This record gives sequence, C-alpha cells and structure tokens, in this order.
Amino acid sequence: MTKIEAAGTSHLLAARLQIPPVPYSHASGSWVYSSDGRRYLDASSGIINVNIGHAHPVVVEALRDQAGICTYASAGSLAATHMEQLASATARAVHRPDDRVMFTPTGTSAVEAAITLARLAQRSRGEMGRHKVLTASLGYHGNSAFVLALSGHRSRRPHEDDGFGIGPAFDPPYPGQHLGCPFPACRPECAQVVREAIVEAGPESVAAVLVETVNGTTGGGYVPPAGYLRAVREICDEYGVYVIHDEVLTGLGRTGLPLGSHHTPGAEAHIVTLAKGLGAGYLPLAATVIAPDLAEDILSSGRWLPLMGTMSATPLQARVGLAVLSVLDEFGALDRGEVRGAAVGRLVAESARELPAVRDVRGIGYFYGIELAPGTIRDALEITRSNGLLLYPFVGWHPDGSGEGLLVAPPLNATDTELDFLGEALRASLVRLGEHVN
Repeated sequence: MTKIEAAGTSHLLAARLQIPPVPYSHASGSWVYSSDGRRYLDASSGIINVNIGHAHPVVVEALRDQAGICTYASAGSLAATHMEQLASATARAVHRPDDRVMFTPTGTSAVEAAITLARLAQRSRGEMGRHKVLTASLGYHGNSAFVLALSGHRSRRPHEDDGFGIGPAFDPPYPGQHLGCPFPACRPECAQVVREAIVEAGPESVAAVLVETVNGTTGGGYVPPAGYLRAVREICDEYGVYVIHDEVLTGLGRTGLPLGSHHTPGAEAHIVTLAKGLGAGYLPLAATVIAPDLAEDILSSGRWLPLMGTMSATPLQARVGLAVLSVLDEFGALDRGEVRGAAVGRLVAESARELPAVRDVRGIGYFYGIELAPGTIRDALEITRSNGLLLYPFVGWHPDGSGEGLLVAPPLNATDTELDFLGEALRASLVRLGEHVN
C-alpha cells in the first residue's frame, strides 16, 4: 500500500459536489440503490441526462447485442448503416425530417461543430468575413476552453489571459440578468439587445447567434418570455445571421416538448445541438442538426466538413441512440401536440410554497430550478438526500457571483407514484431547510 493510498487520498481528479458522494450498488429505472441498501430517487436524472431512467431493458438489450457484433467501425472505411438510421431517426424526433445530422461524442463537441458549420455555410454563400458567434451573458455551451470563453458561465470562464479575446455579447431576458431592462419584467422586445450586439460587432462579421432555448444549469431553468426566441430569429434573418439553438439539455423532451423552441412558433433555428437526452447516460452521444439548404451550400462548395473525432460515429452509439429514441417515442416524449410535465411543475410549486428557504421557482416541463436562501445549499443537499432524493445544485448565476439552488428534473418516464414520492420528500426537505435560514 502506498503512502497516498494509506492516507485515503484519491488519485482521481473529478468535480465534487458540496457533500460526499453515495457508495452505490446498482440503479434501475428512476432509482439508485446505495451499498447499505437504501434507495434514492434520481430526481435530477443524473446531470439532467438520464431521461429514460437507468438500465432500461430496451437499451440494455441493444448494448449487449451490438457489443457482441461490432462496437467500432470507422464511417470513412465501413458502411455507416446504423448511423444512417440514427440520423434519420434523430431528424424525425425533433420534427426536422429533412435536416442533415452530424454526430459527435459530447454536447461540447456538438456546439463546436455547430459553430464550424455556421461559419462554413456563411463562407459557402460568399460571406467570407462572417466568423463571430454572439452569446448571452448567462449560459453554458460546453467545457472546452473555446466555448467556455464564449459562454456566460461566470464561475467557469477561463482566466482573462486564456479567453482568446472573446466573450458574451448581450444580456438574456431574465430577471436580474438583463441589466437596464426598460420593462418591469422582460418581454419579447428585449431581443433588441441581440440587434444591438450584431450592429456593434458589425453585421458583416457575424456568422451566428448561439442561445439556449431555456437556460440550463447556470441559472436554473430561466424561461424566456413568450415570443422572445421568435424575435431573435427575425432579427437574425434581417442581418443574414444564422441562429444556433443549444438544446443539449432541453432537447428530446426535457421541456415537455421535443425541443425547447417548440414552445414558440416561428422560432426554428438554422442549427440545433442535442446530447444529454440522446445518449441518456448510456453512452457518450451528441448530434448537430442543420437545415438542409445550409448543408447543401457547404457540400456544393467543396469545403471540408468539421472533423468529428475517433469516437463520433460508432455502431454501438447508433444502436443505443436508436433504442433511446424508440423508448422516448413509445411514451410520448417526442409528440409535439401536447406539452408534458405539468405534474412536475405542480409538485415543485407546491413543495416550495410559502417557505422561508425558497426565493424563487422557475422552469418548464421536466426541468425546474428552486432558488434557495443564501448559505443553505450544503444543508439542502444533505437534507434532501436524507429524505431519499438525489438532486443537483446550481450556484453563482447572479452578476455578483452569488446564488444557490437545486435542480429538480426527474426522468421523463417517472411514474405517478415516483412523482408523488418526489413531491412529499421535497416538501419535507424544504420545510426542514427553513430551520437553517438566518
């Protein structure tokens, strides 16, 4: 035994939450079982990605079957039959059936591919100077140095010397985030800050505007005012700028519809990124979905497509992705005709009602943020866990770097009984947390 092992020091470099992790034995459906026999409801779907629960038999069967056939086949050398099937299924799943689809392993790489494709499409139509990508001052688009510099994630932004000279360009339409908002509450007209950012940057230099359709883990479920995303699209069309929707977290049912943008008619983006709900925690898998006219412009220009990476398009990923989409489709998560998740909204609102520990509740579908009183996040995680809930924190979204909260985001196929448990345990936890508020 080495001195490091004897001292109990871990060799693993990994992000840690505010309280120690749970030793676990296995997981099934919406539940994770600890080594001591307790069970916990995975009430945040891992990190908002285990959208169909753990160990789903349809996905497990696909994994086992394909692992015994072929796990890897370079799409440049061997026929990408399964990936072709997944591309078609993905485009249909988000109701963009004519789009082209590029696969990558992670949401970060999907966003970087989207930015590259937007620039290539601009240059393919003769707009050689369009390279800038404009983002909001609150948001998260991945963990590479490039997109962290571009994103409005205040606690994770790189050091100023390492930020490539880029950064967010406009404020989002959220309370306390749109500085200088002329209205009591943000309205669709707040999209004018996007116009101002395009003009300031020089329209001839702007390739795309990149936005989350619903704010994710940075601010805990801020939802833009109705019509805002449509206004952004109209402004971008006016200046010949492409719109990229980051739906890494929100896509494939998390907001109650296949895409977060589906809540706003007329808001369709030129390019969409997907990830968390596509791999669903089973394998790394992400997609960049691009409108067919943009794809054709790039292909006809003879320009090289972005490199996808060694593990970007394997038959194992394809079989898992197809299985995940089939499960989502089976229980209605890909239906655009009805917004799902109303029960989650009700239980979160009721759990947080008139409690001193709660400052705000926001969200949509199966994704909600509970903003807590300052200085309570560690107690909140300990108390909810003691009541059988695994929840994910979000912190530091206010302009001054403060802010603490919990994300509530159960699997999209959680049963009524499981949601009842979530509501009761969450209410009991937040009531108890009130005892810790000064």
